[in-house]
Amino acid sequence: MNTVPSPRIVIVGAGPGGLTCARVLQRHGIAVTVCDLDTSPEARGQGGTLDMHPESGQYALRAAGLLNDFLALSRPEGRQMRVVGRDGRIVFDGIPPEADSTEGAPEIDRGRLRGLLLDSLEPGTVRWAHKLTRVEPLGDGVHRLHFADGTTTDADLVVGADGAWSRVRPLLTDVTPGYTGVTFVETGFDDADTRHPRLAALTAAGTMMALHDHRGFVAQRNGDGHIRVHIGMRVDEDWHRRAGLDLTDTAAVRDALLKKFTGWGDDLLGFITDTDTGYVNRPLYALPVPHTWPHTPGLTLLGDAAHLMSPFSGMGANLAMLDGADLARALIEHATTADAAIDNTIVDRAVTAYEQILLPRSVEVAEGAAEAIDEAFGPDGAAQVLAHMTGRH
Repeated sequence: MNTVPSPRIVIVGAGPGGLTCARVLQRHGIAVTVCDLDTSPEARGQGGTLDMHPESGQYALRAAGLLNDFLALSRPEGRQMRVVGRDGRIVFDGIPPEADSTEGAPEIDRGRLRGLLLDSLEPGTVRWAHKLTRVEPLGDGVHRLHFADGTTTDADLVVGADGAWSRVRPLLTDVTPGYTGVTFVETGFDDADTRHPRLAALTAAGTMMALHDHRGFVAQRNGDGHIRVHIGMRVDEDWHRRAGLDLTDTAAVRDALLKKFTGWGDDLLGFITDTDTGYVNRPLYALPVPHTWPHTPGLTLLGDAAHLMSPFSGMGANLAMLDGADLARALIEHATTADAAIDNTIVDRAVTAYEQILLPRSVEVAEGAAEAIDEAFGPDGAAQVLAHMTGRH
């Protein structure tokens, strides 16, 4: 593809948001480079599944020219939601109204989504094993990126798509993520239908949630027969240290979790006792609401770098991809109206227009996410979740 004369655009982070931005830019002939700290696309697991919402994730995929490819890979049956009481009794089983539409919100494994986006980019777009260590301002909106391997690259626009602990964000704001009060302990089950039929039946085709008295289980079926489970608790961030618990001691972690869930149904406790993968402690963090920053030439953010929020928003990846598509669209529109090559003044106008959309939108969603996690891990989380899903909230 021929590219129009354009400034040096570097996206830091090869997650869904950064890759979506790069794909949309390339579709319109604007050159872009993506740098990522992973050594390769297969360097680490990509997590569970995502439901792509029509107005955000699917909108971004349409802008990227990938919507039909996504639909071919997605799992509409993954929209099923099940709410279970602490005794294991099913109190809701179906597709929530907001997901039960013509377009719906079908699920896709994170790894498949990332692969779809990566395969759509021009060869060499992503520079792997480029861990950003420092961003150096050079003046006039130009920045030099320093990487752990000793290399550098200069950019007229640096897009921080590098997640919760972004290396780009500190150039825009000194705000850092704070602990939400909730920790997930992640575990998993392989070939679940064969090896763990009881837990597979309880999880069903999509997501199962059992939430009560500031704790609970969120089980999610992946497309490869794996079930990923998050055991959630409202606890101190250092709960394991206070308990003298070694997180590498699987048996000790199991016993500590069982004590936290004393009195819960045996079926649900199987999500603790029958693990195939062991346990990973994952405290949940979020940026303050509202989180904004002063416009700074040559820099901007998208996704978790801009608006990290609890997973109970259901919007993390969707919003990141929408951010990426909107930033690319702003750059494309301003390039189209330019009389000459895209210079840094035009880029700055485009980023300003993007941030005027991004910031109020992300504040609204983050407020909802903060409310949702407080309700889910309140005294009767299941009732709150059920009220949301049935439209009675």
